[in-house]
Amino acid sequence: MGMITNIIAVANQKGGVGKTTTVVNLGTAMAACKRTVLIIDCDPQGNASTGLGYDKENGENDFYDVITAKKSINECILKTKIPNLFIIPTTVNLTAVEQEFVDLKDRELKLKNILNEIKQKFDYIIIDCPPSLGLLTINALAASDNLLVPLQVEFYALEGLSQLIKTLELVKLNFNNRLTLQGIVLTMYDKRNKISEMVAHDVKSHFKNKVYKSIIPRNVRISEAPSHGLPILIYDISCAGAQAYASLAAEIIEQEQQSK
Repeated sequence: MGMITNIIAVANQKGGVGKTTTVVNLGTAMAACKRTVLIIDCDPQGNASTGLGYDKENGENDFYDVITAKKSINECILKTKIPNLFIIPTTVNLTAVEQEFVDLKDRELKLKNILNEIKQKFDYIIIDCPPSLGLLTINALAASDNLLVPLQVEFYALEGLSQLIKTLELVKLNFNNRLTLQGIVLTMYDKRNKISEMVAHDVKSHFKNKVYKSIIPRNVRISEAPSHGLPILIYDISCAGAQAYASLAAEIIEQEQQSK
């Protein structure tokens, strides 16, 4: 029997909330826990690809080729520098997809059908969604078991979240009835800031046990790491940001073991 893969879409239509940072570092931390992990960079900005040292100028075998069926998914899975961690990178080519798929039948289910081919090969498939609720994000949600939401601890945090939850419900109704909200990760937390504390409290009282205990702090080392093409756990394992992602990975793995 093959392994049971947990496919996680990491999404928030608001940019700059630590979405890609969470994908790269959560994937790395899970790989360090001896899980096999595939990151799919579904965001045309390609920051997850860069953050794992992929050269976007050398754009052969990327996610655009996968979703448009120009190449098989197996051809486009690349190794990273980290054992157990693989990536399907992306380039700006991906920006054309929304336009190309306009008249396509079942265009929301493209990714879901493609992932069926490789599901048994990984413990986790983590999809980095673009910061919008367009066709690429819908494809990711339609293909996933779970939605993970990075939420920047700031004043308007909860407003954007309600729109994302509505999208989740729509996708669940129309394309994927197994989709659930796996959890909310609070990011960019600044303990010196009263607002951080207030918003964290609000989110927890609203979403209760869906909010992870591991909170990602605002941390300068986290923002430096991508320019070196390294996850924070490789760049500086001792910093607070790296410790927070290691703790988040442990929490998600434990959550999964309890639900079995």
